[in-house]
Amino acid sequence: MTSISLCMIVKNEEKILARCLDGIADLMDEIIIVDTGSTDRTKEIAAKYTDKIYDFKWVDDFSAARNFAFSKAGCDYIYSADADEVIDEENHEKFRMLKEAMLPEIEIVQMYYTNQLEKNTTYNFDEELRPKLYKRVRSFQWQDQVHETVRIAPVIYDSDIRIKHCPEELHSGRDFAIYKRLIESGAEISPQMQRMYARELFVSGTEEDFKDSYDFFRRHLDSDCDEELIKMDSCVLAKCARLMNDPSIMLLSAARGLAVDEVPSEIVFELGEFYRAQHNYSEAVIWYYNAAFETEALLSSTYGSSFPIIGLHICYVIMGDKENAARYGAMLREINS
Repeated sequence: MTSISLCMIVKNEEKILARCLDGIADLMDEIIIVDTGSTDRTKEIAAKYTDKIYDFKWVDDFSAARNFAFSKAGCDYIYSADADEVIDEENHEKFRMLKEAMLPEIEIVQMYYTNQLEKNTTYNFDEELRPKLYKRVRSFQWQDQVHETVRIAPVIYDSDIRIKHCPEELHSGRDFAIYKRLIESGAEISPQMQRMYARELFVSGTEEDFKDSYDFFRRHLDSDCDEELIKMDSCVLAKCARLMNDPSIMLLSAARGLAVDEVPSEIVFELGEFYRAQHNYSEAVIWYYNAAFETEALLSSTYGSSFPIIGLHICYVIMGDKENAARYGAMLREINS
């Protein structure tokens, strides 16, 4: 039977670590816990499940910590888990059956990460497939009868196992501090990190977080060539400029965002906010309407649903249009029900 190493990085998870481990410990052949500086009972709780507990000095780098954890694994496969994950009985049984029937050719198993919208995470969808189980040692093989090449793409199996994501609190403050330090140090930030930075700003960023991001996204707006990144740069900068009361950058950002295919709701919504602040309510409702009904959100679903509906309701109240004010008020109540 396939053997599995569980690898986790933790810090101050005394409230939820046992909940996570109780759901998967019996499926694992070894459990590796890497602690990045807990000051609570996390390591004491972990010791009830394993003696393979390691300290790792936190360096603002989750990849470094996970690589260290993976380096300690010795089984056929590595299962990567976070303390705020929960596997219920049904999915525990699916995991057990997968372990018993695992084909050695499989190099990555994906599982559904669920409960995202309820917990207000940085995603616009409630569940997604994520790689969770990795073959520890990968063998390279040649393929094709003629013009042979080494197979580079991993063999991936999409399972139907569902993992509930149940965080006790959002970690956005910690993440924004890391982004800020990386930017100030001049470190390279990957397109994936740039995407997550933009999403996290729109989901849970404060006004100060947006202002801190301004220089970074302003540079990228002029240098990015990928259309999706340009959209994200424009979304962030449009909101930054509005918050900073800079109409010229606001309109520049909006123009860049409106020039691409599939204009994001976030930019259109910010134009509604801009014109409402100027007391130009008739213009604001045009942009709010387009944000709600004519475009799709890129970074946070609320910018294509409840937020512009709120804007429409407020504008029509101010304009004295009771019929439309009531209409969008009812629509908002339906969204929130």
